[in-house]
Order: sequence, then structure tokens, then C-alpha cells
Amino acid sequence: MTSSAVIRPYRPEDRAALDDICVRTAHNGLDSRPVYTDPSILPVIFAAPYAELEPELAFVLDDGRGEAVGYILGTADTPRFAEDFRAKWLPLVAGRYPEPSGPPSTPDEAMIPLLHHPERMVVPELAAYPAHLHIDLLPAWQGRGYGRELMRTFLGALGERGVPAVHLVMATANIPARAFYDRLGFHEIDVPDLGGPVACLGRTTGELDRL
Repeated sequence: MTSSAVIRPYRPEDRAALDDICVRTAHNGLDSRPVYTDPSILPVIFAAPYAELEPELAFVLDDGRGEAVGYILGTADTPRFAEDFRAKWLPLVAGRYPEPSGPPSTPDEAMIPLLHHPERMVVPELAAYPAHLHIDLLPAWQGRGYGRELMRTFLGALGERGVPAVHLVMATANIPARAFYDRLGFHEIDVPDLGGPVACLGRTTGELDRL
């Protein structure tokens, strides 16, 4: 890392930037705006609830001028997070995104059930990987070592909490992301019926010197 960019803890004033980063990277690593009529559903599922419910595990890449240009966030305890999502987060946002009454007919409608059913995150095959994460960087900040440092920061925070391992779910179409995770020591976890063209990866929170 050769610029003045720094990794720091998330601050509430970063919220709009987190939403924007999520929207601009959520479609297999690409901008989701051409795909979704209302892409704001994406950060409501994949970014904002983590910053709201577990801010101590949210870190941003600051461009050196106070603007977040990337983030890593997640939870140390997926079952507990799913409970908090339903009890504390869903009541705040469910009214903006009512669940479709029939089969989804648009990309937006396909996403909305993920919001309304947080229990989907609790998978028996992942019990040994209790934490999970999301990481995204704007395109101009990718491939420069910042993702690795964000991951090191997050895994270190999990290790300090005694969390042994972490998992993530990614679109199989996002080939660059899969190469990134492979380089960082993630391995594929066999989880039947994940739903859609996605893969589940995991790794321990230790051996940070190998990142």
C-alpha cells in the first residue's frame, strides 16, 4: 500500500458510502445499477445491517481524505446475527420492501426474500465456521493490496474474540473474487442446496502471517 489510504473502524457517517460501494460492486463484482430497478435493496441486505448490528466488526478503507472506498464487515456469530436481524433490523426496513406474493419475476423481487428470511444464514454444515463476512472495494482500489489488508484486519478482530473460523458466500461467476479468496487461504465448503450459482468458502482466523 503506497498511498495515504488507511484502514480504520467504520463510523456512522460512512453509511452512505457503504451503501454506494455495495451497489457499485454487488452484481458479481460489477455495478448493480443496470440490473436492478431499485438497487438500494442490496445494501439493506448485505451491508447496512452489519454496520448497524455489529459495528465493532466493520472496517473501511479510507482514501486518505475521509471517504470510504472499500469495506469489510460481518458477524462473529451467524445464528445470533440472524436472530438480531429479524428482531432489530427487519422491522426498520421491511415496509420499504414488501415480500412478493408469488414467484419472483424480476431481479429485485428475487432479492427481497433474502431480506425477509434471515434464518437462511444458519446452515448446519457451517457450524464450524460461526463467523461470516462481506468485503467490497470500488474498482479503482482493487488489485492494490487493500483487500488483503482489510481481510487481515477483520480476521485479526475475530481471532481476538476467540472465533475459530469464518465463511462467506460468493457468486461462482465472480472469477476474480474466487482467485482472491484462494490466495488468502479460503477453501470450498460442501453445502448442499445453497440456492443459485454460488459457492461457500471458509478458512480459520489464524495464520495471518500467511496472508
